[in-house]
Amino acid sequence: MRLVACIAAVLSLTAAAAAVPPLERRFEPQVVKADFAELHARLAASHFDLYARRPKRDYDALFQTMIASFDRPMTSTEVRVAFQKFVAFGRVAHSNIAFPSDAYGTFRDGGGRAFPVPIRVKAGRLFVVDSGGAGSVAPGEEIVALDGQPASIWLQRLGAHVSADNDYMRDTLLENRFSQLLWLELGAPEQFKLNLRDRREVLVPARTRAEMRAAAGQAQGLELDWDARTFRIVDSVGYLRPGPFYNNDPNAPDIWDVTRFRSFIDTSFEALLKAQARALVIDLRDNPGGDNSFSDLMVAWYATTPFRFCRDFRIKMSEAAVASNEKRVAAAPGDTQGISAKFAAAYAKHRIGEVFSFDMPVASPRAGARFTGKVYLLINRHSYSNAVQVAALSQDYRFATIVGEETSDLATTYGAMEQFTLSRTGIEVGFPKAHIVRVNGDVSARGVVPDIAIETPVVEPRSDVVLREALAIAAR
Repeated sequence: MRLVACIAAVLSLTAAAAAVPPLERRFEPQVVKADFAELHARLAASHFDLYARRPKRDYDALFQTMIASFDRPMTSTEVRVAFQKFVAFGRVAHSNIAFPSDAYGTFRDGGGRAFPVPIRVKAGRLFVVDSGGAGSVAPGEEIVALDGQPASIWLQRLGAHVSADNDYMRDTLLENRFSQLLWLELGAPEQFKLNLRDRREVLVPARTRAEMRAAAGQAQGLELDWDARTFRIVDSVGYLRPGPFYNNDPNAPDIWDVTRFRSFIDTSFEALLKAQARALVIDLRDNPGGDNSFSDLMVAWYATTPFRFCRDFRIKMSEAAVASNEKRVAAAPGDTQGISAKFAAAYAKHRIGEVFSFDMPVASPRAGARFTGKVYLLINRHSYSNAVQVAALSQDYRFATIVGEETSDLATTYGAMEQFTLSRTGIEVGFPKAHIVRVNGDVSARGVVPDIAIETPVVEPRSDVVLREALAIAAR
């Protein structure tokens, strides 16, 4: 896309102001401009490489155009949305400002109506996943236009709000945020005009949160529980869904306490060995990720050599990264072996602005009993963060065969996100302090590409055809 088109997308006015709380704080133009200048300067100083995907001249041109446009008082939601578009222009997922969930929640809690149709984006095309209670559309139909604009234009328009390293990631993230971002762009229309592939034109009424919950209860498609930890034997094949790589007990005092996860993983693999299963499918679909202190416990059961989750973990020293880390160290004064304490020790040896490689520890295969059968990791476009790193290292060390759908999250990524807070508006800005290079050294902006591709249907039936095929592959 040419720079002028990008700037037009970033500067497009939103209709959210009509739907935000009437008492929301407003900021005068000079305040907005001052914080915008701070945003630009601190991003450039803190981000590992602000210009990794956009030339500096383009970013600077957008800054000048945007700062000149702040010529009226703006609500905190309007400021947040505008600033996020500027951040998202850099096309790095871990550089972002959070969606204004408070304003959207107030709108929805007050009976506000939104776009009701769950969607799937595939190869740049927009599909209906479920009718959302709108009987005029059917699962699997393609939406070629919405309110008179082609679907491709909507992907660009809504995508301007989304921090994503490439179009595949952008489109994947839009699947979960489509109705919210439409609200930012359109406000609260009573209905939406859809043109479907068969050239039918239908009107879909906007729906309240209660109406959408009722429609969701009638959905017929597959619903994967990203939070579930499951193990079972299917014929001669083990099936493990490890769940997120953090302590997901809602009552847990420490989200990074591995005790319960270790117990689940050890019990699952012991059952796998007892059943004398010849293969194992580890299901990482829709997995949000977490920390390798958890995932290493699982990988150690099938690893054949010592391993680490990346080849290089390069950090850019910045005042914002140091300050963020100091807060975590202060919150756990007795933890001298945690990652934050190790970061602090490394920071003490380097200067602001310097880039250095942080030594990541090597994990070892588990002592004693291990699983020596074939391992298959099942991934999809909604496998994120540490789940992607598990798939990448398992592929690169040849510990496992990767099956399923390419991840949208990257195997080599700008990550290890930190935050700084803007002085006047109080907006928190996330930025990546590190460049994390996958084990095989490939630095391309791609996710993990499966060794054996399994097509994910636009509408996934409850019978879970993808898992059935993965289990059949493992049983061969």
